[in-house]
Amino acid sequence: MRIVLVAKENSLAKAWSAAFEGVDTAEVCQGSIFDVACDAIVSPANSFGFMDGGIDLLYSHHFGWQVQDHLRTAIFQRHHGELLVGQAEIVETGVPSPAFLIAAPTMRVPMALGRDSINPYLATRAVLLLARYGHFPSGALMGAPLSAHLKTIAFPGMGTGVGRIPAEICAHQMRAAYDDVIGGECGMPQSWAEASERHQLLYTDRPVCLQ
Repeated sequence: MRIVLVAKENSLAKAWSAAFEGVDTAEVCQGSIFDVACDAIVSPANSFGFMDGGIDLLYSHHFGWQVQDHLRTAIFQRHHGELLVGQAEIVETGVPSPAFLIAAPTMRVPMALGRDSINPYLATRAVLLLARYGHFPSGALMGAPLSAHLKTIAFPGMGTGVGRIPAEICAHQMRAAYDDVIGGECGMPQSWAEASERHQLLYTDRPVCLQ
């Protein structure tokens, strides 16, 4: 699986380039995400599938408002009305390329996220887990493994728009998610102290005791 990290801002492109240096299956590009040849495009959505703000509004204009309807129906039917941060859902876009949109909330409702938020990590991890281990829930490919059909996935900044997550923190967390899922580096922490340190290292290089 190949990922393309698409930035509008130079600062995010630089942060991604540094964070993903040496990763052959990750490409950083600057420009419009609609110019990327890919099988699926990622929406850093909210938990209720509203696509009328931020980059999601661009998606709605590009694909048509039916993509929001499809997403909200999927959230209602398969997630009991709320797609939690740390979960992801896939729907068809209605166009040949990209044929699919993967929604992975970086926030429950549109809001600015704090500097200690790990939501970019959780959302990116959700996308990669779904793409690697999930199956199509409906349509002509129903039941088929996503990994057999999603060879290239395009990501925007996760939480860097409405969420206002700094570029460096976003890039660091997305790389951590990539390493955990694709690199197989994720193991169960052996203590709460280790878990706490891992958690904090997603947004700071100076972890402290949180209790």
